[in-house]
Amino acid sequence: MTALKPVPVPSFDERTPAPGAGQKRLAILGATGSIGRSCAQVIAGSPDRFAVASVASGRDGAALARAALALGADFAAVADPAGYADLKSGLSGSGVEAAAGADAVVEAALRPADLVVSAIVGAVGLAPTFAAISAGRAVALANKETLVCAGSLVMAAAQQAGARLLPMDSEHNAIFQALGGRDPASIVRMTITASGGPFRQWSAERIASATRAEALAHPKWAMGPKVTIDSASLMNKGLELIEAHHLFAVPAERLAVVVHPQSIVHGFIAFVDGSLIAGLASPDMRTPIAHCLAYPERVHSGAVAPDLASLASLTFENADLVKFPALALAISALAEGGGAPTALNAANEVAVAAFLDGRIAFGAIVGLVARTLEAMRAAAEISIPATVAQALAIHHIARDRTTGLLA
Repeated sequence: MTALKPVPVPSFDERTPAPGAGQKRLAILGATGSIGRSCAQVIAGSPDRFAVASVASGRDGAALARAALALGADFAAVADPAGYADLKSGLSGSGVEAAAGADAVVEAALRPADLVVSAIVGAVGLAPTFAAISAGRAVALANKETLVCAGSLVMAAAQQAGARLLPMDSEHNAIFQALGGRDPASIVRMTITASGGPFRQWSAERIASATRAEALAHPKWAMGPKVTIDSASLMNKGLELIEAHHLFAVPAERLAVVVHPQSIVHGFIAFVDGSLIAGLASPDMRTPIAHCLAYPERVHSGAVAPDLASLASLTFENADLVKFPALALAISALAEGGGAPTALNAANEVAVAAFLDGRIAFGAIVGLVARTLEAMRAAAEISIPATVAQALAIHHIARDRTTGLLA
């Protein structure tokens, strides 16, 4: 197996001036989720700096209506048409335009704005994010599926359109700031950290039989249920390695994960001259969100920088690939390349949903994903996607395969 070839990335020059003058106009995809709510807090802290052009969400029309009104948006789109009635009702008399369906979310991404926040969870976020990037928009990226499912295509489109990508996940944002525009070729190793989740000190046998409540009890971060389960299995770190590979044009063999339970150091880079540069912040998503929203300037996020003296010590340990086989499976998919990460992500979505619904044990998640990949390889269904449509086709095949294996 060979690593994916790195794709040239847009310049990450910290000195680039902010687009436009006055208030920065935002499009927020995923306005009702944890990232969207944190965005709203940052915006409320600097109301003179930001204006919201459009908002979108996956399915909760009522919550989206409330977000649109609170943020002063002009346009609101819910991906699931079943949420349209609640969205329309919630916006009645407000003058805010409402729409539903996948095309409506793409429209939300393409409304005139200086920055598009891509934070809708799942593959539903790929098409609107790709549309915004292809249109040359600056995008703050918190949707993992965009790069996991179609990373080479997305980065090539960004390069061609001159679109700026700002990593909003805490780990990639820390790496982005530590990199500071330096040549990726000077990187010896790029490392992202994991808290270790709720099962860091558990045995493999105990982890396999973990309950839903135990898996959702993350010690450091408050996130949606799907992301929280991925954090418990460390699948999220594997997906983040795939993202980092594409974002920073770093070969798979130069990427690593270490467990850092304090969640203060979010990522670090070792350079050829022996330097090690790290990105530190409190475990609060408002910090990377504020960095992306105001970039290249800085605004108050509401978060407080860590007091290292009071922490006394920061500890690090290697990730245990035996206890956390999901991370090993994701690393293998990254090395395989092509459509393997796309299939991995889709199969994991179905498997995690099955666990949350009580249909399978926690320990069965990674096995189900592995069996899906094996079945797709045997059927020659894991190809290199040449278009976003092909990437989404692999995604849907993987979901169908996984669902069939559940039956």
